[in-house]
Amino acid sequence: MNTKAPSQIDVFVGSRVRMRRLMAGLSQEKLADGLGITFQQVQKYEKGTNRIGASRLQAIADVLGVHPSFFFQEGEEGAAPRAGLGDVREPNEISSFVSSKEGIALNRAFLKITDPILRKKIISLVAAVAQTPEAETVAAHGSTAHAPDLHG
Repeated sequence: MNTKAPSQIDVFVGSRVRMRRLMAGLSQEKLADGLGITFQQVQKYEKGTNRIGASRLQAIADVLGVHPSFFFQEGEEGAAPRAGLGDVREPNEISSFVSSKEGIALNRAFLKITDPILRKKIISLVAAVAQTPEAETVAAHGSTAHAPDLHG
């Protein structure tokens, strides 16, 4: 076993720290200041190259305004990753996107749209542009059939 390789759990927890930090609109420097450490240490935590101890994880949770269990939750359903040996899944592409600057910006903007019909039309538009099966699903269900025209 390569002792230099970060644990999948450490990488997962670090990715959740990064996602929450970005959601909170904090830089690595601001988080580091709140913890009394350097921003380089925050970088190492977020990459999973340095493990986060229990007391430090509690401090990070306090600064970021979440419960420490947040850093072990996976996906929207909040299921924790399995802790068996080698059984922890790497963050999937959706988690990676949602934790990116673009993903957070897109989510923040989308959440400000209050009209559910408009939201469905936007999902349909993006799915059509991306040529995904979701475009066909939305069109087949006719969820936007009674929506007002967005062009006028």
